[in-house]
Amino acid sequence: MAQRTVLVVLFDDVQSLDVTGPVEVFAGASSCLADPAGGYLLRTASLGGGPVRASSGLTLVPDSTLADAPAPHTLLVPGGLGTREEARALTDWLRENAPRAERLVSVCTGALRLAEAGLLEGRRATTHWAFCDRLAREYPGVEVDPDPIYVRDGHIATSAGVTAGIDLALALVEEDLGREVALTVARHLVVFLRRPGNQAQFSAQLAAQTARREPLREVQQWITEHPADDLSVDALAARARLSPRHFARAFQADTGLTPGKYVERVRIEHARRLLEDTSDGIQEVSRACGYGTPEAMRRAFVKVLGAAPAEYRRRFPPAPTAPPAPTVRTVPTGTSATPHR
Repeated sequence: MAQRTVLVVLFDDVQSLDVTGPVEVFAGASSCLADPAGGYLLRTASLGGGPVRASSGLTLVPDSTLADAPAPHTLLVPGGLGTREEARALTDWLRENAPRAERLVSVCTGALRLAEAGLLEGRRATTHWAFCDRLAREYPGVEVDPDPIYVRDGHIATSAGVTAGIDLALALVEEDLGREVALTVARHLVVFLRRPGNQAQFSAQLAAQTARREPLREVQQWITEHPADDLSVDALAARARLSPRHFARAFQADTGLTPGKYVERVRIEHARRLLEDTSDGIQEVSRACGYGTPEAMRRAFVKVLGAAPAEYRRRFPPAPTAPPAPTVRTVPTGTSATPHR
């Protein structure tokens, strides 16, 4: 198996986790292999070859200049504002050299650099949620999808902000080296190999605003903690001591989501966690999440995640149960472990 070179572009004001997150994933994958030469060769490079200062203040020292870097298998462009002059020079370098890479990857606002270089024209892409509008406005030839944590379009992959780069890197490792290697890396990094690319950038709780009014905040918490209960508008309105019509309008005004949409997201997330972390059957999971039937849960999964529950579990099975720890005989303080004769 040939070694794959991953070249990470560095520049001043780069987001350090956009760099180190994917790098740790690729490095971890190589260390899992009996022959690391079949994994990844990691290289970093900057325009001038000198150290760069990340937006966090961390100093990163590249291996070489971009001019001296050979064409990689995977070219990774992290996010970060950088300086105006440096951004122009980097755009020129990307426009000329990025097409030589077999796979082109961006993390966070790295997608803006790819778009500026004309590399996303006519392609579907994403970026950090706070910059999706800018990407769509400044580069109308790019089909911007603001929802998923990463998007694949041919040999180009773009991801949402910061930690989404880890999810994308894990997906690339699975593609290159297989699912077991990717799972091993995910467990080592104490992250879940559980987020498919079409998963929303936000959980239900993050996607929705926290309600300003106390009764509505209590209802939000109740929904999260009781997904199997009656969560109809009438039932939730009664809990908030409001009329159904007033409750529905107030909930959407405060959270940005209708009660039904919020409940749908909470139930999907709860079902996903049960499928990922337990051996409960589909019928048990659907009942625990408030779906009337497994078919109702199947329809919800296909609508939101693009996969039925059984397929989702096949792709993201529960982690193997660890064997029980051996029993250790304890000896009271001041006594000997050697039996009396």
